[in-house]
Amino acid sequence: MSAPKNDNDRGPAVEVSEAKSNQQLPLCLGLERTGKPPLVTGQTAQVLNLIRRHQPILSLTMTADHAIPEAAARVHDLRAMGFNILTTIHSSVVFRGVERHGVASYSLGVPEWLPPMGGC
Repeated sequence: MSAPKNDNDRGPAVEVSEAKSNQQLPLCLGLERTGKPPLVTGQTAQVLNLIRRHQPILSLTMTADHAIPEAAARVHDLRAMGFNILTTIHSSVVFRGVERHGVASYSLGVPEWLPPMGGC
């Protein structure tokens, strides 16, 4: 005899073998196959607009002048949505009078957006 199953606030408990196996997680994290770029909001939209206006733009500029502490993470998010963000690593730049090494700058490639790979 199997152990009793307990119900909780998420609903009745089921054994793994009883769970539906035909449910699949979305591959595109909510991106629809519309042929158009996805809606970008919040800080990610701010990063995209900065890149469009000032390309190439230094990561230091986004952090210091636009209060975006995780610019690389937002660029990663944009790439996951299919935006063609190009990164150039500069061996040395002078930013606010101080020489910095290994600084990234971002620009948009052509085309600006392609649907993400993986069935989307």
